[in-house]
Amino acid sequence: MTTTPPDAPADPSPGTAPEPATAAELADAMTRAIKRIRRQTSWQLEPYGITPGQARALRTLAHVPGCESPDQAMRLSDLADKLHIAPRSATTVVDALEEAGLVERRPDPSDRRAVRILLTEGGRAAVERIGQVRDEVAQEYFGEVSPEDEEVLLRVLRAAEARFLAAGPPPRTAPPGAAR
Repeated sequence: MTTTPPDAPADPSPGTAPEPATAAELADAMTRAIKRIRRQTSWQLEPYGITPGQARALRTLAHVPGCESPDQAMRLSDLADKLHIAPRSATTVVDALEEAGLVERRPDPSDRRAVRILLTEGGRAAVERIGQVRDEVAQEYFGEVSPEDEEVLLRVLRAAEARFLAAGPPPRTAPPGAAR
């Protein structure tokens, strides 16, 4: 079986039928797509001084009902959980967002030890810009893909994700020959 180089699209030679895709080839194609989309998004967010990680944090905060209210805003620890990052990393992200005036830290009214992260007016404007950039990048990348194929791809990815989550995390095993 022929495999596609890691950074090249899979184009069969003219007149030959493409080989059936394997799960590994699908994963490689998805990885390339994600890297290209992330890189392009990063470049387009750069003039605004926002990194992709900061954009994810802002979008996560914006999806919390009442994200401008101290008693309803997300706790820093919850943001770390939602982003699947260590609390220390979330602190670093929030430090940068606070310095840029996009979020504000407030003590949690119900727990003095906890901190809530409020989205500022500037943060709301940044979330709008991030949404525009994401739409532009997605249009650039998927612009030639038919709406029908987009629907199929989205349905397949959602089904794969649902199956993966339902199965729980796979057991971690040592590679063959690894020292124990």
